Amino acid sequence: VQVVESGGGLVEPGGSLRLSCAASGFTISSYGMRWYRQAPGKERELVVDISSTGGTRNYADSVKGRFTISRDNAKNTVYLQMNSLKPEDTAVYYCNGGWSYQYWGQGTQVTVSS
Repeated sequence: VQVVESGGGLVEPGGSLRLSCAASGFTISSYGMRWYRQAPGKERELVVDISSTGGTRNYADSVKGRFTISRDNAKNTVYLQMNSLKPEDTAVYYCNGGWSYQYWGQGTQVTVSS
């Protein structure tokens, strides 16, 4: 089983990034999926989760209206579109899912700075 995040990088405030989470070894359409982030010196926080059908999405208040989670079950991939990025969005972003949310990726760094 693998969960691999990609798409992170350095972006200026107000910019956008799209993160991808490609899963192998399990079928994401059977499970809810989540994005977490962890900033330096802070605890890991849940950014957003999406149900197995995609019909329910729950966002942290800090990202509502700016981030959008989506899933492409045919590609077994989950995405996180991040717009209007702020310096406080700087963190390592992790994808999480599978049975009992047991699978984690290695994370992708997002840095928002001018």
